[in-house]
Amino acid sequence: QVQLVESGGGVVQSGGSLTLSCAASGNIRNNNIMGWYRQAFGKQRELVATITSYKYPTYADPVKGRFTISRPGTEATILLQMNSLKPEDTAVYFCNVRNRDPWNKELDDWWGQGSRVTVSS
Repeated sequence: QVQLVESGGGVVQSGGSLTLSCAASGNIRNNNIMGWYRQAFGKQRELVATITSYKYPTYADPVKGRFTISRPGTEATILLQMNSLKPEDTAVYFCNVRNRDPWNKELDDWWGQGSRVTVSS
């Protein structure tokens, strides 16, 4: 079992900043990938950013240059620094972790409860 605890959502004006954090605990392997996904009302869940346990990040095109995912320390905790927020960033943001085997095959899929981010125009 894996538990994910998220924090940091809220309401911010367009152009503002927010930071989301997610801490994973439980059965976490040394080789894993963590990330953030978001789901706006009436839309499908989409990738925002991921980062491997080796701290290699990837970003979805809509957030490149504005969002930064990081993984401070050696624990399974990630941060998502969101700058220059736009109304279209409004969504529920979900933390995700997937354990991987030594060949990077994903073994499982765990989700946080979601953090709501609202960007007002």
